[in-house]
Amino acid sequence: MDLQDQLKNLFPDHKPTEDVEKKAPKSDIWMQEDPIICKYEKRKGKPITILEGYTGADADFKLLAKELKQKLSVGGSFKNDSIIIQGDYRDQIMSILKEKGFNVKRVGG
Repeated sequence: MDLQDQLKNLFPDHKPTEDVEKKAPKSDIWMQEDPIICKYEKRKGKPITILEGYTGADADFKLLAKELKQKLSVGGSFKNDSIIIQGDYRDQIMSILKEKGFNVKRVGG
């Protein structure tokens, strides 16, 4: 007697659910073919990471900026069609964007 039979004996009224395929959560953000450019700069002596080159809607890019800031627990802003993240987080940002399905190109150092 295997486990399934034992469970049927203990709970005769229970109806097993069918196996539901787990799908990856579909992103609401528009994906693009061109790579997003991830570059590093220093402004007023402090390091920042800049993301440029997104061709979708500004609202989608703002959502992406908010998500990146929350995952990295850092400050940043969205200005002039670019995301500015405080600190040098190029590697982490690139890995997050690649997991989401974006093409990312690293520029500079």
